Amino acid sequence: MSAPDWLTAPLVTLAYCWRIERRDGRVLGFTTHDAGLWVAGEYYASAPGIRPSAIEQALGRAGDSLSISGAIADASLSGADLASGRFDGASVALFVTDWSANEPVATPISRGILGSVSRSGGGFGAEIDAADPLLATDLVPLTSPACRAELGDADCRVAMAARYARAQVVALSGRQVTLDTSFADGIFVFGRMRWLTGRLRGTSQPIIAQAGASLTLARAAVPADAPGWQVELVEGCDKSAATCATRFANITNFRGEPHLPGLDLLTRFGG
Repeated sequence: MSAPDWLTAPLVTLAYCWRIERRDGRVLGFTTHDAGLWVAGEYYASAPGIRPSAIEQALGRAGDSLSISGAIADASLSGADLASGRFDGASVALFVTDWSANEPVATPISRGILGSVSRSGGGFGAEIDAADPLLATDLVPLTSPACRAELGDADCRVAMAARYARAQVVALSGRQVTLDTSFADGIFVFGRMRWLTGRLRGTSQPIIAQAGASLTLARAAVPADAPGWQVELVEGCDKSAATCATRFANITNFRGEPHLPGLDLLTRFGG
């Protein structure tokens, strides 16, 4: 396929455009042009500070590899949203277009899934995994000592209706959150805390420790004004056979092989 005429003209009127579709369905568009552009009925806000890396293309499962970086200059790409995980797993498409055309047409360059996002001062950086996630999915289940199911899914079959709870944040310090309600120790470990009110509503954070009304979150992305916000807690599971049998009485649906010998069996010797 030949390149568009505007790419080979003496004066190239080229602009990079990024289309980001978050998992909650919100679509954001940005362009390196110094003014906003309408492309295929969607608006791309001017963000000349956002720069794409060199793009490496290769055949095979790895696909393209690229990253983006720049200053956080648009309200829709706020640092709080990046830190809270609203952009985790978002699909990203990069294309170029002729900004001088009456109806700019997108020329695709690459697409992928937004990976880890890092912040430094007023800027950000993000890696994009351009490989299709389905290509990395195992076609058949692998053996494992821990359960491969997720608590409450179709394989696990544990009823989750009574395993949700609501509470209010009363204090916080770093990753430590204190609630207005106390619960049995450990039932929310490996579960999630979802914000119901406040600026982070709709986002979730993993819980790595819990004792009574005190939670420890996996990352410190809790604003200082969080006290008073409502949260929803979802019970977790450590995926061990003992927990499945004793706490959930669900060992018949355990999706693991805790007694299957591993490769260390080959290194054992008598005595």
